[in-house]
Amino acid sequence: MIHFVLHDAKDTVAVVVVEGVKAGTALEGWIMDEDKSTSVKALQDIPIGHKVALKDMAVGDTVIKYGIDMGKVVAPVKAGEHAHVHNIKTKRW
Repeated sequence: MIHFVLHDAKDTVAVVVVEGVKAGTALEGWIMDEDKSTSVKALQDIPIGHKVALKDMAVGDTVIKYGIDMGKVVAPVKAGEHAHVHNIKTKRW
């Protein structure tokens, strides 16, 4: 079962595409550009449509989604955690 999708293998976050992701769940993902699989263990509950971190990131790190810079980390994030507005912000302001 596919739980999340990402476009580029260099993406640091991916979009959860199923309901009910709970902490402790082994998540399977699909790297669309390469038609390959990847995995991460959910460390937190993550709502459908929200992002899961694919690697540990520190404050100030650039977040890559769809192969492009989509913002910066404002609170530490571990692989498998919910990546959203509480720990990621745009670089525009």
